[in-house]
Amino acid sequence: MTKLSVNINKIATLRNARGGNVPDLLKVATDIQKFGAQGITIHPRPDERHIRYQDARDLKPIVYTEFNIEGNPQHNFIDLVLECKPEQVTLVPDAIGAITSSAGWDTVKHQAYLTEMIQEFQSHGIRTSIFVDPIHEMIEGAKKTGTDRIELYTEAFAHQYGLGNERGIDPYIKAAVFANELNLGINAGHDLSLENIQFFKQNIPGLLEVSIGHALISEALYLGLENVVNMYLHKMK
Repeated sequence: MTKLSVNINKIATLRNARGGNVPDLLKVATDIQKFGAQGITIHPRPDERHIRYQDARDLKPIVYTEFNIEGNPQHNFIDLVLECKPEQVTLVPDAIGAITSSAGWDTVKHQAYLTEMIQEFQSHGIRTSIFVDPIHEMIEGAKKTGTDRIELYTEAFAHQYGLGNERGIDPYIKAAVFANELNLGINAGHDLSLENIQFFKQNIPGLLEVSIGHALISEALYLGLENVVNMYLHKMK
């Protein structure tokens, strides 16, 4: 069964909109795990517009499943990850001020830098993952960094699937087969939803984990958080 890690950035966004502590990020993380999710993901950004660095510290003793911290490995982020020691760190090439992630790493151009970061995190016992597009050259470059896993950037698949084009998954199938041949673990994320997750999971060999935030929290507004978490888990059996 593919694991579900819930990204709780949107909960932090809602909290920050009014100040104070409503909704309570720690309670939501606890409840999501109680509802059956196998992980909690956060993606702190330098301006702390949603997840704050202190949230990562506060969440560390709360997350008893798998703690995944995503972000661009700049100095403050590196220090935070080494302090919190999550089970997994996912390296994402976000530009400062980016609304959301928009591309995977160029693992050829940035290979030396990524290799250095991977070695640093792994030396502290943290599993590593690199956010990549479904391109063989980028996956091969990721393998050369020594990373444990890749996270396939799934926006293109989700867009094509929403248009009714199921063939949009073809590059992801080929990418997953290649990653399996290289003994790279496979995660996936971005724009996955209740509408497309089952099709994606059924067609991607060796899919270990998906990280879902925006769609899941949005769907929960209508269907309820506990119900939505369990709907995802059912679709990924």
